[in-house]
Amino acid sequence: MSNSPLVNYIKLSPNMNAPRKNAIKKITIHHMAGNASIESVGEMFARPSRAASSNYGIGTDGRVAMYVEEKNRSWCSSSAENDHQAITIEVANDEVGGNWHVSDKALAKLIDLCVDICKRNGIEKLNYTGDKSGNLTMHKWFAATECPGPYLESKFPYIADEVNKRLGVTSSTPAPAPKPSESTTHKIGDIVQFAGGGVYKSSNAATAAVTRGASRCKVTNTYKGKHPYHLISEDGKGVYGWVDADKISAPTYKIGDIVQFAGGGVYKSSNAVTAAVTRGASRCKVTNTYKGKHPYHL
Repeated sequence: MSNSPLVNYIKLSPNMNAPRKNAIKKITIHHMAGNASIESVGEMFARPSRAASSNYGIGTDGRVAMYVEEKNRSWCSSSAENDHQAITIEVANDEVGGNWHVSDKALAKLIDLCVDICKRNGIEKLNYTGDKSGNLTMHKWFAATECPGPYLESKFPYIADEVNKRLGVTSSTPAPAPKPSESTTHKIGDIVQFAGGGVYKSSNAATAAVTRGASRCKVTNTYKGKHPYHLISEDGKGVYGWVDADKISAPTYKIGDIVQFAGGGVYKSSNAVTAAVTRGASRCKVTNTYKGKHPYHL
């Protein structure tokens, strides 16, 4: 059983079981819950009192560390059954709190590392199912934790797709593209109004994980599945997961709301054919509304 040639730094941890009891069948992705260097994590895992480790770590700079050889089981996911089958990877965050974002360099190297692990261990396909039944798993399914954080969790379908492309397989049979609720699809970063209903753990999950009420949300990821939009509440209403396209729409604003105008045409009336002037982006107050082509007066 070999180790990854992508490794830049090695600091082997005593916190492990040698050898692992099972063949390598899975990959489990974690986040560091901080912007730690791979060296500092290595020093932390080197302490027996820490009683924790992972097989690999990836820094915000994209460098890779090995803390436990692949032939051995790391102490990472709060599940001996999972960790005896999985290569575990800790990824640094370049945003502390919030969505626990990771850098583009770290995400790209994570995909490289997953491809390498699959090729060397005979994993023909990385299968993300949204639960423990797949071979791409996350810490929160085995313990009361938010690990790997909202950002990485939302990227699991993308990670599986990118890895499988390089392995020469498709992730799944493409589902028919859902009909969007608006004339154009919503994109990552859009603020939308969720009407309420089922919230799913993955974009193709068969049943909803929870039901949530109406909420003003941000689109954090998109995927061509049954539930194509990943949302996170902006108003504290608890929406966090994948939802159906027909459950979201452009948010409705009321008089007095402060909004961000993205820039563009400004019209003399709500049904005017052409813009009177063009203005740049601006923070504005809604002073009137009307059911016309241009419904908001700012």
